[in-house]
Formats: sequence, C-alpha cells, structure tokens
Amino acid sequence: MQRITVWQQGSTKQENPNNFAIIKQWFASLNGQEITWRQRLIPPTADVGEIDWEPQRFDELFLISNPEIRGITLYWRKPDSQQERSTTPHKLELDMLRQQLYIYPQSQREIVIRVGLKEAIYQKFELNNPQVEYNQEGEGCILTLRDNNQLLEVKVTFSPENLQQFKQLMP
Repeated sequence: MQRITVWQQGSTKQENPNNFAIIKQWFASLNGQEITWRQRLIPPTADVGEIDWEPQRFDELFLISNPEIRGITLYWRKPDSQQERSTTPHKLELDMLRQQLYIYPQSQREIVIRVGLKEAIYQKFELNNPQVEYNQEGEGCILTLRDNNQLLEVKVTFSPENLQQFKQLMP
C-alpha cells in the first residue's frame, strides 16, 4: 500500500483525482472520532520534515463532527458549536500509516495543518548494544533483543509481510 497519498490543486497527474477521492473518504471517516488539530509554520527551508509536531499550547483535541469535503474545501464542526468551520487547501497529503492528513491552506501558504486520530503515547526505552537472537518460525520470524545492563528483553514477532518490509529497511 502506498504510504503517502498526495492531491495538488491544478495538478495534471493521472492519479490526482483518485488520490483526492481517497482523501475525501478518509476525512469523512473521522466523523465522531477524537482528533488532534495542529497548525505549524513551514520552515524557511520548506522542508516540513523539520517541523516539531510535539504538543504545543494552541493544539486542539476534539471530537470532530460532520467532516466532509465539498468542492475542494474541507468542512467540519466541533461538538460544542453549531458553526461550521472550513479551510480550502492548495495541497493535501494523507499519511496512511500514521493516519494523519496534512493540509496546506490556500489562504496561508506559510502554514501546514496536521489532522489525525488521537495519537497513542508509546512507552519508549533505549537498548544500547543489545544481544540479538533470530529464530525462523514458518515464513516469519522472532527477533529477540536483550540488554543485560537494564535486564530488558524485547521479542518482536514478524509476519512474512512485516519481515519482508523489515528486510527492505536494512542496508
């Protein structure tokens, strides 16, 4: 599956209308779900990969109501308001893996808005130079990482598809 689906206003790329339909369906599917709404300035380098998406003061978390796209404009409501809100983009990028939509508004070219499902907060820990054990299991495998200093053991079970994806990531 393609990870990033892009729609660009005025694009003549063959996939543009299909990508728009995918994004439209995804946005509508958010109805009644708790979402995060984060707005950031695009850095001078225009590299949105440099943006810090960690929670900030004016970020919003709310149950979105009636999200839909009419024409190319995104419409939605917050649960405590009858007022319909909207923004018209010049570009949309849907990250299917992370379930996040990046909206580049026509009216504010220096801004990007990220809308997505409420994010899970993962417990993070670091293993430094762990012992590695690999066991084949059918078409998949189990990867075990052990850190004797911290007395931690992590077992990762790969399906054949995930194993293939993991192998592609390795140099």
